[in-house]
Amino acid sequence: MAAVALIATGCGLYKKYERPAEAAPENLFGVENVTSDTASIADLGWRELFTDPYLHTLIERGLEANTDLRTAELRASQARTALGIARMSYLPSFNFAPDGSIGKFDDYDKVAFDIDGTYSIPVAASWELDIFGKKTNAKRGARASYEMAKDYGQAVRTGLISGIAMQYYTLLMLDEQLLVASQSLEKFRESVRVLRAMKEAGMADDVAVSQMEGAKYEVEAAVEDIKKAIVELENSLSTTLAMTPQRIERGVLSAASFPLELKTGIPLQLLSRRPDVRAAEHKLAQAHYNWNVSRGKMYPSISLSGVAGWTNNLGGNIMDPAGLLLNAAASLAQPVFNARGVRGEAKINKAEREVAALEFKQAVLDAGAEVNNALVLYQTALAKEELRTRQVEALASAVEKTEKLMQYGHTPYLEVLVAQQALLQARNLQVQDTYEKIKGVVTLYRALGGGQN
Repeated sequence: MAAVALIATGCGLYKKYERPAEAAPENLFGVENVTSDTASIADLGWRELFTDPYLHTLIERGLEANTDLRTAELRASQARTALGIARMSYLPSFNFAPDGSIGKFDDYDKVAFDIDGTYSIPVAASWELDIFGKKTNAKRGARASYEMAKDYGQAVRTGLISGIAMQYYTLLMLDEQLLVASQSLEKFRESVRVLRAMKEAGMADDVAVSQMEGAKYEVEAAVEDIKKAIVELENSLSTTLAMTPQRIERGVLSAASFPLELKTGIPLQLLSRRPDVRAAEHKLAQAHYNWNVSRGKMYPSISLSGVAGWTNNLGGNIMDPAGLLLNAAASLAQPVFNARGVRGEAKINKAEREVAALEFKQAVLDAGAEVNNALVLYQTALAKEELRTRQVEALASAVEKTEKLMQYGHTPYLEVLVAQQALLQARNLQVQDTYEKIKGVVTLYRALGGGQN
């Protein structure tokens, strides 16, 4: 027994999973974002990061009712049950299997028949010794599967929180764009009114009025498109929250506030914070233990079995007193004819382990790229914020001045039209920049593994 245990240890069948070296490179977030500061916005709870009370209500509703999250929790419960079954495999199995038979012997010299019967009331037990670690590796693999299921559920949770936040802030962006378009529409209507008055005074022609009216109709159509997009997004968010389509109560985009400094922490923290990265690593661990199990099948399996109970000694009258039944046995089984199949299974599981290792590596790289993209998105929007404000102020001044000059006949109406369209575009871009800054915060929070509490 000591010798076979030594062989199993030497073959690495009991070796636990070890994380690959260089799992998280120091420059995972990009060379310019290398840091030694372990502080991260992912340390914040979602209630701390998102301060909007309307958004709090929506996220709480989503965490309570979202069907994808409920499904993930049930999957984790199934994996936990499977882990319990794997733990029970260390114990002997017991089977209670009473049996009996009865017969008659026809004696023509006698009037009565002789009754003959046997019975036994045994309890059978069997126990396979875990010499080559098959049960241990199966249990470790089941635990890795359970942890992977929990991490998947956590990934669904973090994705749900960030998804609800993004839909909510997109609604606020659309509301702001609708306000901008509605205000611009009033400007175009006023321009049309002024041009009609100038036409009656002989200061403008039909072409000027028609072109300005065409621009007004274009803005009116844009208003309707925004209204349609708002309803569609409200319906999508309602579905996420497991609700029927309805209006979503919400605040305004200008009231959104977040930390001024976005800290990322160190790359190694991703391995413990990002649930999808953790799930990929647990999948690798599970593949490692599956490989160990298949390798363990190449070695002998040793089983102990026994039977204890009562019997009437397999004969005599059915009313004979019972006797004690005891039986014990040990068996050793070594794959012979199916050895090639066992080796093939081990090769397949080894390949699965290598695939899982590549998937884990890719998951880490993808997570690093997401962090870098979110940082670039936020920093770019932040850099454009002041420039866009100045642009809007300059174009608003240009519109005001060209409108006055047109009324006095010193400026062609086309300059007014161009100025108004440029202002509308700039204001929409300003709203978009604000939204992208918020999107950068939410995306970075999720990319760093935030939202777990």
